[in-house]
Amino acid sequence: MSTFSIFLVLITIVCFLLIVVIMVQNPKGGGLSSTLGGSTQLGGVQKTTDFLDKSTWTLAGVLILLILFSSLSFTGTLNDSSSKVIDESSISTPAKPAETPAAKTETATPITPAVEEKK
Repeated sequence: MSTFSIFLVLITIVCFLLIVVIMVQNPKGGGLSSTLGGSTQLGGVQKTTDFLDKSTWTLAGVLILLILFSSLSFTGTLNDSSSKVIDESSISTPAKPAETPAAKTETATPITPAVEEKK
C-alpha cells in the first residue's frame, strides 16, 4: 500500500469524524450540551461545548495537514513531464483561410444606377 493510499484512508476517517462532531453541535448553541441537562452533570455543559469546539478545529487542522502531505506524496502521472494536457509540439500557427477559385475569378463590377433624363 503506497503512502498516498494511506493518506486517503486517514483523510476519509478524519472527514467522517469531522462530520459527526459537526452534526452533534447545534447551530444555536444547544446541541449535545442541551440534551445533557443542567450544569449538575459531571463536567458541566460548558465543558461539552468547549470540547466540541476544540475538536472541530483540531480535526479541521488535521484534515488540512493530511491533504497537504498527501499532495506531496502523490507520485502519479501528473508529475511526469511527458503527460502534459497540451503537447507543445502539437501547437502550430493557425493556417490562413483558403480562398475559393470562384471568388478569385469573379470580379465585382460596380453597378451604376441608370439616370433618366426629364424633358
